Amino acid sequence: MLTYSFLDLGSDSLYVHLYKCIKKDIITGHLAPGEKLPSKRSFAKNLNISTITIENAYSQLMAEGYIYSIPKKGYYIADIANTLTDMPKRNMENFALASDTSAYFADFTSNQTNPDNFPFTIWTKLLREIILDYQKELMQNSPSGGVLELRKAIATHLLEFRGMTVSPEQIIIGAGTEYLYGLLIQLLGYDKCYALEDPGYQKISQIYNCNHVTCKYIPMDKDGILIEELEQSHADIVHLSPSHHFPTGIITPIGRRYELLGWAARADSRYIIEDDYDSEFRLMGKPIPSLQSIDITEKVIYINTFTKSLSSTIRISYMVLPKHLINRFYNNMHFYSCTVSNFEQYTLARFIHDGHFEKHINRMRNFYRILRDTLLECIEKSPLASLITITEENAGLHFLMHINTTLSDEDFLHTAEQAGIRLSCLSQYYHDSSMADDRCSHTFIINYSAIDTSSITEAVKRLCDCTLSNQ
Repeated sequence: MLTYSFLDLGSDSLYVHLYKCIKKDIITGHLAPGEKLPSKRSFAKNLNISTITIENAYSQLMAEGYIYSIPKKGYYIADIANTLTDMPKRNMENFALASDTSAYFADFTSNQTNPDNFPFTIWTKLLREIILDYQKELMQNSPSGGVLELRKAIATHLLEFRGMTVSPEQIIIGAGTEYLYGLLIQLLGYDKCYALEDPGYQKISQIYNCNHVTCKYIPMDKDGILIEELEQSHADIVHLSPSHHFPTGIITPIGRRYELLGWAARADSRYIIEDDYDSEFRLMGKPIPSLQSIDITEKVIYINTFTKSLSSTIRISYMVLPKHLINRFYNNMHFYSCTVSNFEQYTLARFIHDGHFEKHINRMRNFYRILRDTLLECIEKSPLASLITITEENAGLHFLMHINTTLSDEDFLHTAEQAGIRLSCLSQYYHDSSMADDRCSHTFIINYSAIDTSSITEAVKRLCDCTLSNQ
């Protein structure tokens, strides 16, 4: 007769403890397949517990498939050996565990938001107001395109700050631009050919590749993507960032923009996806007008996000579809639920409507300007100054730094990493590394948005040491 101890139950009830004991014996093979379990009555008497406890334990084991019953005969151990043998081994080395602390002294690749810069007081106040004022709306399913209040607020913001005249109905809200890219692929077609800037932001190409669509990588010159190469690629869709390209920092001039619009207008299947990811943070002069604002043929799909402007953890993004694509979206994809909670949507809508977003952007623009100037001044006053060239420092939250060093890009990154400095280099962002010519070598992308002001002096000193020790 099976016997188990009930002295060390912990927080478990009697039946849960018994269930775990029997389950362990089945998995380890102490109870063989086909072996009969004691009857509920005799088992309860032997263990000095109630038959209800035995019945509950057996019921849970049956529900999970560890035992089975034969009417009027009893309960038997199921054969789970093959199932256990085929189960994949879990290798925890393959899982990247999140951490709230960086392994680097200074990470010039990070987009994390400094918590001191987020308007927690205002956001908390608005959230409380929303919970009081919108209790009914908060419990209703959001339209697939997002709540109307947020789309109205975004439409007003785009008109006032980007010169874009769009209706709220053209705006689709989603949890992150990655999700919106996936929607666009479904909307425009898996059979279409998608063109990407080369060099370019690697996550975009990874998303397209994961969706198994054909991608072409189009080279760039000082004005942006090459139209002749784009034409020869036979692409249907081109994905670009004309107001501030990552990683080069290029701003596409008006002449090239009209060439792009002309390319799109030459075929019904052609569209331009304009990724305007950090347009709010041009630190000198006025923001560059969007490509969508000069599009009269409805060929531009505009995408932007609040991840850069508010917080990297607020996954609220949106896209503006041409009117004819809006009809197609709601006809073919109306069944999709909006992936952003109503709580966040209504709070952000009020944050924009009440003028808090504009004030926050102005404050952050000043903050980042001071942070950039402090970093550049520290570099200029260091021994590094004679060995580097800075470019594209005014367009957004990163600039390029060319270093005169004998080390290869890979070796320099490794040396910097050993000194606690994390960098990325321009050559890493080419689809084919062989296309990265000598002009790209030793050019590093300095994303300063996550750098703490107090660490700048030491970070520059460590960069100096890395560079000067290998001259």
